[in-house]
Amino acid sequence: MNKGKEQHSFDIAIIGGGAAGMMTAFWASEQGAQVVLLDKNEELGQKVAMTGKGRCNITQENFTKETLIDALGKKGRFLFSAFHKFNVEKTKEFFEKSGIALKTERGGRVFPQSDSAEEVISVLKRKLIQNGVVLMRKTKPLSFETKGNVIKKIITRKREITANQFIFCTGGKSYPTTGSTGNGYQWAKNFGHKIVKPIPALTPIKTINKWARQLQGVSLKNVKLSVFQNNKKQTERFGEMLFTHFGLSGPIILDVSKEVGTLLKKGRVKISIDLKPALELKELDQRVQKDFQKYQGRKFINALDDLLPQKMISTMIEISKIDPEKKVGEISKEDRKRFVSLLKNIVLNVDDLVGFDNAIITSGGIELGEVDQKTMKSKLINNLYFAGEILDLDGPSGGYNLQICWTTGYTAGNSAAETINDIKYNTEK
Repeated sequence: MNKGKEQHSFDIAIIGGGAAGMMTAFWASEQGAQVVLLDKNEELGQKVAMTGKGRCNITQENFTKETLIDALGKKGRFLFSAFHKFNVEKTKEFFEKSGIALKTERGGRVFPQSDSAEEVISVLKRKLIQNGVVLMRKTKPLSFETKGNVIKKIITRKREITANQFIFCTGGKSYPTTGSTGNGYQWAKNFGHKIVKPIPALTPIKTINKWARQLQGVSLKNVKLSVFQNNKKQTERFGEMLFTHFGLSGPIILDVSKEVGTLLKKGRVKISIDLKPALELKELDQRVQKDFQKYQGRKFINALDDLLPQKMISTMIEISKIDPEKKVGEISKEDRKRFVSLLKNIVLNVDDLVGFDNAIITSGGIELGEVDQKTMKSKLINNLYFAGEILDLDGPSGGYNLQICWTTGYTAGNSAAETINDIKYNTEK
């Protein structure tokens, strides 16, 4: 015992006050466990406040047990048992019964009707307080006291916190300003856990092409994005994207970023954008000819309003190397076909991923083979559980990753509380 430090004792100590941590703490306390939730920040849920551009994309309507593998890859099997207990419907029911009205938008994305992440955070905090969860804000573990393969206490600067069960909900390394600095990985590693190397996921992509900077702020919908390496297509997406001052962002860019990051380790990567994926090359050429007939007396630069966003016209003409002042009736067949091909294949050279500072989530984390998928309990430490982004489990954008937090948090919280209740029952006997 360290002299001068406050002594606190609980059934369950949870580290990390994000989505997974708050959900874990609620369900553990719901079973009557005495719970303490530690967070290094002054306010809980700082990263939750940023999700869905501040609107909080709570879950994904189309995320089912049948689509787990499609959404998360082979690692999705890890969630089979937990997802059976707490799925999308259970999540929606939880928030609606808590007073949050929900709505489902295009792509199955579920949001609060208020479009407010703060409402979600406030509701979760209120439920924790109502259940008597002790919130220790601005509290960071410095070390742990262990005995064999059992954690005995957390040592912080001012306190020693003793508990029977411990749950790490410390997140990954994305958006470190919110507190996700990867500390949980190191603590787990110290306990013998293998850490799959964390890499940024759902992150914007930097491109080399200078002309792309001219398109900053241009948003494109219903486009096809293809990723190439060594002239071979590696993956593709359909949907929305955005040009930025450094390159590319938006839903389909974020979704391919993890694969792009992996490919960059092997060599150069190119991205192709098809602005008109619904039209074949011949059909698009006919469409352009009709536009040229419609605007036959106009200059080329003034004849593309029906085809492209206004902010994109000058740059596309620059790339095509066609004289913007030339009348459309004077444009050669070869130039027109080259321009049509450009609409179907705008090529950008990838520089790098933006990195953890702007990544929505982290890919990598606690090796799943070392965690019991039915309880989220460590297979190495008898009284340690994990929930949320700290696990080597991540999905695409659109509510999948928050659902992983809710599902693993529910499972870890309930499992740890059941263990406490079993201990109390056996002690009373």
